[in-house]
Amino acid sequence: MNISPLRSLDASYYTDPAVFEKEMNGLLSRTWQYAGHSADIPNAGDYFAFQIAGQNLFAIRGRDNVIRTFYNVCQHRAHEMVTGTGNTRVVVCPYHQWTYELTGGLRAGPNIKKVPGFDREKICLTEVRTEDFLGFIFVNLDNDAAPMDEWYPGVREEIAEFVPQVKDLAPLEWVEIPENCNWKVSIENYSECYHCPSNHPTFAEGVIKPETYDIQPDASGGYVLRHTTECQSLDKMTYPVDLDSNEHAGDYQSWFLWPMFSFQCYPGNVLNTYHWRANTVDSCTVWRGWYTEGGFESDVIRGLAAQDRDTTVAEDIRLVESVHRGLKSKGYVPGPLVLDPACGVMSEHSVAKLQQWMREAVDWN
Repeated sequence: MNISPLRSLDASYYTDPAVFEKEMNGLLSRTWQYAGHSADIPNAGDYFAFQIAGQNLFAIRGRDNVIRTFYNVCQHRAHEMVTGTGNTRVVVCPYHQWTYELTGGLRAGPNIKKVPGFDREKICLTEVRTEDFLGFIFVNLDNDAAPMDEWYPGVREEIAEFVPQVKDLAPLEWVEIPENCNWKVSIENYSECYHCPSNHPTFAEGVIKPETYDIQPDASGGYVLRHTTECQSLDKMTYPVDLDSNEHAGDYQSWFLWPMFSFQCYPGNVLNTYHWRANTVDSCTVWRGWYTEGGFESDVIRGLAAQDRDTTVAEDIRLVESVHRGLKSKGYVPGPLVLDPACGVMSEHSVAKLQQWMREAVDWN
C-alpha cells in the first residue's frame, strides 16, 4: 500500500492577509491569551494596559484582591480609560471625568443626576474573562470559552511539580523580540527541535541532551505540546545545577499552550516563558520572561537569560525571518513533514499537530 507523506501547509496560511484577518477575528479572539503577571499589580488599584487581537484592554486589582480585565473604553463616548501602568483609587475617564469603581461599575459623572431616567447601576465597563494561572494572568475575549484547565489539562499541576516555588515567582527580566515573520512561523520554530542540533549548539550541548528530546501532543485531546528531555552532564552545563534540590532538577520540560504561550522549566527548576503577539501578517513580537522568587536578583538567572538572548534567541530570529521570506518565494512547494513513528528530536510530529490546529482555526467564525 502506497502512503503519501503529510505535507506542510500551503504558504498562503502564513502570507495571506485574509487568513490573518480571520485569525484575529476568530482564533485569537476566542482563545486564552497571556496578559501579564500578577506580581506586576500587587496592590489594590494597580493596573496595566495591553492589547489582544486588536482590542485595547486593561487589567486591574480590586480591593477584594481579585484581578479583573476590562475593555479599555469608557461607556459614555468611547474615550480610552488608561494607558501604560499605574495605580488609581477609582478609574477616571480623561475625557469627561466619568468615574468607575475598581469592579467596573459607574460611580459618578459630572451632572449625570440632572438626566431624567439616568440609571447609574446599569452602566459598567465591559469585563473580559480572566484567569490567574499560577500567577500568570490570561484573558479570553470569548465569554463562553471553556476554562483553561479544560484547554490545557494537567498543566497547572505538572508545572507545580517541576517548579515548586512557582506561586512565589515574579518577573526578573523581560526580553522583547520583534520578528519579521508571521506569528505561526515563529510558533512552529519554537515547537520543534529538529533544527536544534545544527542551529543551537549552546542549547544542545550546554543545557539539554538532544538524544533524549521528545515532544508530544496532549493525550487527552487538550491544546498542549509537551517538550521533555534530560539535562546535559554537569561538566558540560553552562550554569550550575543542584540535582538534589528537587526530583525534577535534572529535567527540562516545556508546555506550549496553543496558540501563543509557552512555559519552560530549565534544569534546576528555572522557569522561563515565551509569549507572542501577532502584529501584522508579516510581523510578530515575542517576549521571553525569566523569573525568580519575589523577583529578587540572581546572577545565575541573569547569566542564563543573557546566554539565551545571545545564542538561541539570536539564532532563531535569523531562522524564522528566512523561512518567512522563503514562504513568499514562487519557487516554494510545501514539502513532506518528517514524521518518525518513534518520535524523538529528529521528528516533526509536533509541527503536524500545530498545522492541524492552524487549519482548523481558519475555519472558525
